[in-house]
Amino acid sequence: MIQANKGAVQAVKVTAEVSPGTWCNFRFDKPFKIGRLKDCDLSIDNSFVSRAHAEVVFEDGHWSIRDLGSANGLFLRGERVPSVPIAGLTTVRLGIEGPELKFEVEKPLPEPATPKTLRTKDPALAHYIDHYFSKPDADQPAGEHTMFIRQAFAHVETKRKRRFGVVIGVLVGVVLAAGLFAYHEHRQLLQQRATAEELFYAIKAQDIDLANLDRALGNTGSQAGVEELSKFRTRRREMEKSYDNYLATLHIYNPKMTERQRLVLRVARIFGECELDMPPDFEAEINRYIERWRSSGRLKDAIAIAQQNGYTKTISRELLARGLPPQFFYLALQESNFNPYAVGPLTRKGFAKGMWQFIPETAVKYSLRLGPLVDQPRPDPADDRHNYGKETKAAALYLQDLYGTDAQASGFLVMACYNWGENQILPLIRSMPANPRERNFWKLLSKHRDKIPQETYDYVFYIASAAVIGENPRLFGFDFDNPLADPTGE
Repeated sequence: MIQANKGAVQAVKVTAEVSPGTWCNFRFDKPFKIGRLKDCDLSIDNSFVSRAHAEVVFEDGHWSIRDLGSANGLFLRGERVPSVPIAGLTTVRLGIEGPELKFEVEKPLPEPATPKTLRTKDPALAHYIDHYFSKPDADQPAGEHTMFIRQAFAHVETKRKRRFGVVIGVLVGVVLAAGLFAYHEHRQLLQQRATAEELFYAIKAQDIDLANLDRALGNTGSQAGVEELSKFRTRRREMEKSYDNYLATLHIYNPKMTERQRLVLRVARIFGECELDMPPDFEAEINRYIERWRSSGRLKDAIAIAQQNGYTKTISRELLARGLPPQFFYLALQESNFNPYAVGPLTRKGFAKGMWQFIPETAVKYSLRLGPLVDQPRPDPADDRHNYGKETKAAALYLQDLYGTDAQASGFLVMACYNWGENQILPLIRSMPANPRERNFWKLLSKHRDKIPQETYDYVFYIASAAVIGENPRLFGFDFDNPLADPTGE
């Protein structure tokens, strides 16, 4: 990192994703190059980055970044550009899906204030001040007039010091009172926040019980059990209202928050993560994947297919019937773009097929019939996995099983299990305490990020970011409306 020299141009600060998931801050005060080569001033280890990808220069009084003829190009808001002026906070990407770089020019330091010059004392005035108001020597004689003036001045000084002492005492009292009040308010706020978190995780624990009870009732058909389940759900709604009241008191969704920030929090909450317990970089990561969706037409095309074929209502109803968020709709999008005849690549468990990409083992577990072409990489009309209605019912039940047991009602953990496979990720999840506070996606990443494939990490964030976009597509530049605005289809 290059250090700034005194008198140089205003330095530029850079925040760069130097390797997947690793961000670093840099500061430069002269032109520098960016690329994959180690001798570049800013070296980034990424396959989308060319050996010498771009350079940042200071010309005509401002900084700018320009492409050096790289293979993957320089992108600003999803558009390839030859150069970008750096004004305010400027974010660019190296390659359409490459690393992000954030630039900001340092503000100039204010000019030091010119010290005020005191006027030279009038010698005559200084003589009278010393004579009448300075402390006299013990052996120095003084006239009656001088003594009178000195006594009057001493009397005035005594009164002034008393008044000043009273004012200082009052101010100290006010400051102490304000400090005590602020401390009390802070303690109350922390207590309310802790209570809200406890309530949230109590709701999640109840979600686990509800999922397990619902699954058990599916095997018995007990009417008494159905009524008991309804009472449980009513109590859960009341608890959720109390939690919302705490959030209002804590001003979590405050007026200064943007609509995009509100949607990120809302979707995290929908998938079972607490707004009060999210890592600070979650929003930035969601926004990074939103930009990936914006750079392609896949989301719009897949939504159109789902709506034209009635998949949206079918999927939403099945998920809601299992007590699951209808936003798991976007999991099917990520799996197959809503293609019921999709066939995935060969895995050690065989070919995944259908809209929900069930492998043969999971299909059999959830009562889906396999066709004679089970070992062939092509659709099979006799295979229930290509019947989107049957496979959707099986997928909702499978998600509910994951949701109500090891994943501890964390939608993000459910997604990770669905993508990587139960036998791969569940041992990692089971190594964490069996309660919703300690079993969430953030905890999994903090403890086992090195073991989780990048594909699974991308999978979770693609689904979560698609759900954020889906809440208000036009806010993000898409020309369609929320496909789940009426999840029941009524």
